[in-house]
Amino acid sequence: MKELESLPIREMATPWLEVEADPRQGEGAPTSWRLVWREFRKNRPALVGAVVVLILIGVALAAPWIAPHDPAQINPFRRLQPPAWMPGGSWEYPLGTDHLGRDLLSRLIYGSRVSLAVGAVVVLIATTVGVVMGLISGYFGGWIDTVIQRVVEILLAFPYLVLAIALMGVMGPGLVNLLVALVYKEWVTAARVVRAEVLAVKSREYVEAARALGASGTRIMFRHILPNVLASAVVIATLRVAWVILMEASLSFLGLGVQPPTPSWGVMVADGRSAIFQQWWISTFPGLAILVTVLAINLLGEGLRDALDPRLRE
Repeated sequence: MKELESLPIREMATPWLEVEADPRQGEGAPTSWRLVWREFRKNRPALVGAVVVLILIGVALAAPWIAPHDPAQINPFRRLQPPAWMPGGSWEYPLGTDHLGRDLLSRLIYGSRVSLAVGAVVVLIATTVGVVMGLISGYFGGWIDTVIQRVVEILLAFPYLVLAIALMGVMGPGLVNLLVALVYKEWVTAARVVRAEVLAVKSREYVEAARALGASGTRIMFRHILPNVLASAVVIATLRVAWVILMEASLSFLGLGVQPPTPSWGVMVADGRSAIFQQWWISTFPGLAILVTVLAINLLGEGLRDALDPRLRE
């Protein structure tokens, strides 16, 4: 115990972002961020996913400048115009138009803002809540853990889409209600993962030493335990963005999410479902956008998981 008391608490904690020694590079040893990047760039599919995600973010941010037309502008003289490479198409509308004569390319570009924004906001809020609840549940245990886990199990008993549809039916369609309905259950995934990590970490030597030196429970949770479970939370959050984007598209497809004339990929797929064999482009291009976005985010998340987990490194 005297040896433990002689060590600063800061040195006993081993957060995953601490500086690690690398005998091959002497004093210029890389930090864990550099080690993570070194591992991540070895994963070619993850790099491709990261590039696609960055492009999508850039397109969403630059939508007002790169979209060729107003996404809500109706042109009855251009309705159901095919893509430019098909007979009757025009490069003024490269991907064609929908049943109201609106430019599909412009609506795809603006639709990326809705999908990415909903995914990012929902996951950010839900992950923050889930991490805090997981820390409290795993660290304190007892009746606190029992209450939190019973709530988690009750929410997990309901299928995600069914619960979201029920909530949207009660609250009504709209972007704000959509965010609330998705956050309502999304936090449970992060909470369960973080709780499991906390149960494994809280019995380690540096946590016991901090507790013996009189550190408060809050300090131990956020200073000594949180850095060691943060990597798992980052990976879970990245992967869940793809799931939330699918949920937003599904609810918008059913008419319970984003409402017209706001462009949304789910709404665009619904607009073309009645004429999928005649005007296939109306539903196909937004469907491909959802597919590429979800695939890219999943590849990015898998790459982060492999890079952040030391047990998966060679």
